[in-house]
Amino acid sequence: MSEKKSEFGELLKYTALGYTAGLLLGALLDFMGLQRSPIGQWIVRTLAGEGESVFEGIYALRQRLRHSTKSMAEAYGFGKFLGMSAPWFIDGGSRLLDVNVYGVEGFYIPYFYAFSDQIGANIAGLFFLKNKEQSWLKAIEQYVHHPVMLTSLLIILFVPVGLLVARLIGFSPTTQIYTALETIAANLCWVPPLVGWLIERHHRSSKDTHVT
Repeated sequence: MSEKKSEFGELLKYTALGYTAGLLLGALLDFMGLQRSPIGQWIVRTLAGEGESVFEGIYALRQRLRHSTKSMAEAYGFGKFLGMSAPWFIDGGSRLLDVNVYGVEGFYIPYFYAFSDQIGANIAGLFFLKNKEQSWLKAIEQYVHHPVMLTSLLIILFVPVGLLVARLIGFSPTTQIYTALETIAANLCWVPPLVGWLIERHHRSSKDTHVT
């Protein structure tokens, strides 16, 4: 198959790697008695919520080094990679301000671990469209009609509601496994790449049908 096969499909695999690494590390830390270790939670949340961003960033860099034509997938990967450091400062700052990171008021922490890279991807995608269209107005028009970017925007807006509800009904990440599971549940970053993969698959099927 060609190098261009299913770019978003390739990115989708990276999410599963991050989920798996977060869960395995969480289980190990719980076994070691480090259920509430701040450093442990930082690493677990980074892997479960942003592990795929590292792999996507490597993917985007690899595409750039190959001098490939710039694509939305590449812009998406770079945006996620650049946005992944924001939750580290938000988490650390919240603890320094004595925010109860296990209570309702700390619901936003897993959100930023799961979505700061997604927000970065949206911004990068918008700039990609602006450079492509040479107009902000046309870029925004393309953005709202681009299924991957629109899907990303929708989950960015709706996921914090789910996290808040979970905390309100009593969920608390008191173990590293719970920390990983909460972050994984919030990290719906696999949905936009899945949408992109399905669209690519549909386009290939349509072309094959026309050829036949």
